[in-house]
Amino acid sequence: MKKALVMLATAISMSGAFAQTSAPASAPAGAASAPAGKAGHERNVEDRIAYLHTQLKITPAQESQWKTFADVMRGNGETMGKLFEERKAATNVSALDDMKQYATIAQAHADGMKKLVDAFEPLYNSMSPEQKKLADVTFHQHGGGHDHHRKSKAGNAGSASDATVKP
Repeated sequence: MKKALVMLATAISMSGAFAQTSAPASAPAGAASAPAGKAGHERNVEDRIAYLHTQLKITPAQESQWKTFADVMRGNGETMGKLFEERKAATNVSALDDMKQYATIAQAHADGMKKLVDAFEPLYNSMSPEQKKLADVTFHQHGGGHDHHRKSKAGNAGSASDATVKP
């Protein structure tokens, strides 16, 4: 049961905080196989931020809004990383404690999503129609990260290595 909950919680956190995914295919070689722990996690967050900045064609006029959004991504990634490290370090926990840990992670995920949506909305509203289309496809294409293998509307299969997840 604990293993299933950990796997489910990991999937949720990886999909929810944007920055919890593996490095995109366009990231430098070796980025997806970053060392475990904080350094590797932070690199994945920064890789995701850089990837989205390029993918969404953020303009100089949008940089202020982008910075706000990226900072929320970093904060969410840090929060979720900390919670998962705590969960990983906990041994011999009761079923009740395990559920409480999971509830804490789920609540942090929900809170982080709200912050991310609030930061993304002004950025999205400032985007050109072309950028909005890119954002819509980028975020919708992979089912928000919940289904990395779902085909996009264009018929291209997504993969875990290049999945873009919704905030």
